[in-house]
Amino acid sequence: MHPENKILITGNTGMVGKSLVRQLSGYSLLTPTRHELDLRNQAEVAAYFKQQQPDYVFHLAAIVGGIHANNTYPAKFIYDNTQMHCNVIEAAYQSGVKKLLFPGSACTYPKLASQPIKEQAFLDGLIEPTNLAYAAAKVNGIVMCQSYARQHQFNTIIPMPTNAYGVGDNFNPEASHVIPALMKRFHEAKINKLDEVVLWGSGKPLREFIYVDDLADALVFLMKNHQGHEIINVGSMQEISIAELAQEIAAVVGFTGKINLDVSKPDGAPRKCLDSRRLFEMGWRPKVGLREGLQRMYSEHFGG
Repeated sequence: MHPENKILITGNTGMVGKSLVRQLSGYSLLTPTRHELDLRNQAEVAAYFKQQQPDYVFHLAAIVGGIHANNTYPAKFIYDNTQMHCNVIEAAYQSGVKKLLFPGSACTYPKLASQPIKEQAFLDGLIEPTNLAYAAAKVNGIVMCQSYARQHQFNTIIPMPTNAYGVGDNFNPEASHVIPALMKRFHEAKINKLDEVVLWGSGKPLREFIYVDDLADALVFLMKNHQGHEIINVGSMQEISIAELAQEIAAVVGFTGKINLDVSKPDGAPRKCLDSRRLFEMGWRPKVGLREGLQRMYSEHFGG
């Protein structure tokens, strides 16, 4: 991948996409918005690839959200996401793209997979039901990339990121993941001088997180250095419980009230940590710790 190559970044207005655009400044970037290119429209996507002839593709565009969004909009999650990656992968192959990167998602791994989760666990058990529609679309995209690689020798790479967060995150309560959702709630509780904030679930599930700039850096690293269509995990291997995460966010925000748990609400998977040692052995590691990442995020979005 050289600066003179054309690099298409779909989903470039999202959190990871924006970070990737920043990291690839100086390259010849194609960054169409959803209004300029509807990735759900097969003919439109095919015509765009034929006209622009990108050399490399980061296909990041996706409809995403947390437990609430996954439960509320499963049809949209599976339909839109499947349409988008089917159109992009086929058009990329037909137009002779040198390499396509399609990120999977940790939620495609089995709910009760052995921890930390190795790449070989893919399709080796039942997926967490609250993630099923989104995960099914991702599974389809992963298998599609691998199928095009096997049948057509199309150069695809499939990083499997853990939960990303950071500057540019989605704070919409209808669609946000756990960190921005909690940060917004703690901030509003502080501003409104509330005495408590209630969390969904028991607070016991363990999660790992990766700061958005670290994830974008890993994607660039893999695009430049990795060959092969097998899955490769991208995480921090630093775990924290949801209850402890809430305490960290409350400390960054400056909320000093009580944090109570609503155990009637779903927890999701009990533990989810990716085994990223294969990537680490290639020479890449994350640089931004959780507290630093949370502080950057809060400062950018709330001026804290």
